[in-house]
Amino acid sequence: TLHPHPRPSRPLAMASSSSSGGGAFASPARGAAALCGVAGGALLLGVQIGRMMRSGEAKAVPRLGAAATACETKLIDGKAVAAEVRAEVKEQASQLQREHGILPGLAVILVGSRKDSQSYVRNKKKAAAEVNFHTVDVSLPETVSQEDLLKEVQKLNDDPAVHAILVQLPLPKHIDEATVLKAIRVDKDADGFSAMNVGNLCLKGGDPPLAVPCTPAGCIELLQRSDISVSGKNAVVIGRSNIVGMPVSQLLQSMDATVTVCHSRTRDMVSYIREADIVIAAIGKAEFVRGEWLKPGCVVIDVGINAVEDATKKLGHRLVGDVNFKEAQGIASHITPVPGGVGPMTIAMLLKNTLNLARHSIGLERIPLRKASKAPITPAPAAQAAKPATTLAAAKADGVSPLPADRDVAIVMACKEGGSIWEAAVAAAALREKVQEATKKKAPPPVVLHASPNGSAPVTLVTLGEDRQVLCSATTVSEATASLSA
Repeated sequence: TLHPHPRPSRPLAMASSSSSGGGAFASPARGAAALCGVAGGALLLGVQIGRMMRSGEAKAVPRLGAAATACETKLIDGKAVAAEVRAEVKEQASQLQREHGILPGLAVILVGSRKDSQSYVRNKKKAAAEVNFHTVDVSLPETVSQEDLLKEVQKLNDDPAVHAILVQLPLPKHIDEATVLKAIRVDKDADGFSAMNVGNLCLKGGDPPLAVPCTPAGCIELLQRSDISVSGKNAVVIGRSNIVGMPVSQLLQSMDATVTVCHSRTRDMVSYIREADIVIAAIGKAEFVRGEWLKPGCVVIDVGINAVEDATKKLGHRLVGDVNFKEAQGIASHITPVPGGVGPMTIAMLLKNTLNLARHSIGLERIPLRKASKAPITPAPAAQAAKPATTLAAAKADGVSPLPADRDVAIVMACKEGGSIWEAAVAAAALREKVQEATKKKAPPPVVLHASPNGSAPVTLVTLGEDRQVLCSATTVSEATASLSA
């Protein structure tokens, strides 16, 4: 019996024998295949793929349906979403003050005179003023001792008007950041980095964290407010930092995504990215993720912010993300720009954390981060593989062929890494013949070979075109051939 099977990863090459011409191989190959029969066609398939692999041309061969997988890439506007969050926080803070006499208070400690840190603090103060929060600013010199800094933290811990404390990082080298952050009371932990908050974030069914790390929370808000369904999706998080990678992977898992975390020691990272419905890039390398790595129709949340030289800019550089934005166009269904994507959300979520900590101070429930999407979007047609309505056995029992006669069909085969492409091509000969008979086509179907890292050799039959569908699959070529022959 053939069963539904997901779209294959890492295709190596494609051979086309369609009567309309084109495909990966030139007309002599098609003519020879017609002369020598199906077996000869498989022989030429293996030889041609071998030539392409040796010459390096295989990398340029498009994946199955690549020419027809272009989709409209929609921008996820972080500025607009952040404005929505701030407006909601402002209204909820006003309600909290009207009904309970509590005005959320945010304290920010800045040590030294780093220009970037000063800029971040100004932006946070501006956002806090916009939502009418009470703010406390503590500015200390670069030479402040760790003991004096801890005293300032304690003062804020004891101040009932302050509900959230943020220490702007990095701190001078003579100060231990971990010690300072641990000194902040967990119920005033604005960044959500305390061990208790992180632990509760990871626990299933435990108490919710009092605050959620701001950037990961912003990523989730962007997904939810863009009506992107997460449940059941394959999500890849690139980066495992305590600030972004680790917490966002936990948040995605809590939303029922299947999560893979890739990092600097991950082998063959591209193979994981190519299977991802959702990509969260937070590795800190400019344009590290290439467009060709992305699964058509995926959603990309680019957390990275990197400066690259650009003589056309006034400052001599421009900001880019961890994903090659230009190359992702027409492949990803949604993507966040850099700048203007995740960045504005970080401060918006800091305000939401402050509001929640203020509510907690008087025993009110926190406003949850995770919620059901209002109208989950479906993946782009190029990325969605519709499940067959019935199994092959059931179709045969009903006298219905699972292979449509009015559609072009391709055979997608896995080839064991390090194995013989020649053997795989020859093994496909009989199956190509059976598919050709079932579809009543003048030429045998094209074959796509892709690497199988675990040594398995599944076979999938798919339709070609923009609305590509997975018809059925089998665990081996012989099983598929036997099923079609039965």
